[in-house]
Amino acid sequence: MTLSLESALDADLVAVVAEQPDPLLFATVSGAHLYGFPSRDSDVDLRGAHLLPVDALIGLREPEETRSRMWDRDGVEMDLVTHDLRKFVRLMLRRNGYVLEQLTSPLVAHTTETHAELVSLVPEVLTHHHAHHYRGFAGTQWRLFERSGELKPLLYTYRALLTGIHLMRAGEVQAHLPTLVEEVAEAPARLPDLVAAKAAAEHGLAEVPIEEVRAETEALHGVLDEAQAASGLGDAAVRAHDLLHDLVVRARLKGGC
Repeated sequence: MTLSLESALDADLVAVVAEQPDPLLFATVSGAHLYGFPSRDSDVDLRGAHLLPVDALIGLREPEETRSRMWDRDGVEMDLVTHDLRKFVRLMLRRNGYVLEQLTSPLVAHTTETHAELVSLVPEVLTHHHAHHYRGFAGTQWRLFERSGELKPLLYTYRALLTGIHLMRAGEVQAHLPTLVEEVAEAPARLPDLVAAKAAAEHGLAEVPIEEVRAETEALHGVLDEAQAASGLGDAAVRAHDLLHDLVVRARLKGGC
């Protein structure tokens, strides 16, 4: 199954959104579908934010800040993971590229005005320190590739490095690997073929010359270092904390929309 934007908005997901116990502020598709290299049996990863009522936060019980639900749809595993808005915003302020990718994903299953406002504040959050997130994530995926030999973590390695490079240069969160291949001049020529191979098998082995791909990823680490050093992004998100604080308070007071 390859998920399109249209199928992300189908009645099945709309029903799941409606069943959530508290207002869902947004839910988008993440993972391989967002990155542009899903296979026929790729899981469908839905990520987003919900809004807890005030009384869930001021009493003695610990609030349920993170919720998850998994289900099967036509043999494909679906999962929905959401954080309470306050937790999600705190993750945004920790220079977490992963949550920014979820927030700005074009594969939208559910949205609200609060979601749109969060997206509008992404430029306020971005700093050149976000390069550390992508550098670290690429390193983790490379180690997984070395252990398993699978194509999936290798593509995740390339994708993370190219996303970081593009972010440092353009000030834009772009997680879609085929688009990054077009946007980043240093993208290795082998990537379209690897994407095509991944579409055929979710856990297939990477039939690549190891030393060549090692050299490519090491070179991309160097490009990311250079892009970070030359980036026009600031050192700190000066206004973001106050703006996001105000957003959380307003959303909580009106109950989410």
